Amino acid sequence: MNATPPLAEGYEISADPARVDVERVHRWLSTDAYWAMGRERDRQERAIAGSLNFGVYDTASGEQVAYARVVTDLAEFAWLCDVYVDRAARGKGLGTALVAAVRDHLRSHGLRRILLATHDAHGVYGQVGFEALEKPDQWMALIFERPGTA
Repeated sequence: MNATPPLAEGYEISADPARVDVERVHRWLSTDAYWAMGRERDRQERAIAGSLNFGVYDTASGEQVAYARVVTDLAEFAWLCDVYVDRAARGKGLGTALVAAVRDHLRSHGLRRILLATHDAHGVYGQVGFEALEKPDQWMALIFERPGTA
């Protein structure tokens, strides 16, 4: 088991859905996250509503500075996605602490596996125990083309 990294002083992590700053999360993801560029606001709202959401918040201002979303049945499986740290808050270990908090929260439910996909953050996820798939040839995906994207 990987240790839980400390959260930088002055920040807190919460899974309270009422605290998610939907406008901020949408702006971050739709304009600065390669996997969600151009995501429509209503699509983001539906994603948030149907997921377990985590945020990192500045304790002095209450401002949200990071976000992670989990699609899960809370029994067997979870998909970690939309992990984002505000550019102004990067370099403080907030992303690693956030992912560890998500891992620990999900572990308490006895899930069998948590999956994620990343283009460039393998080091962050590796610090909290994620590894490349041992047998990627056993996994498949069904991808639907969105209207106007073909």
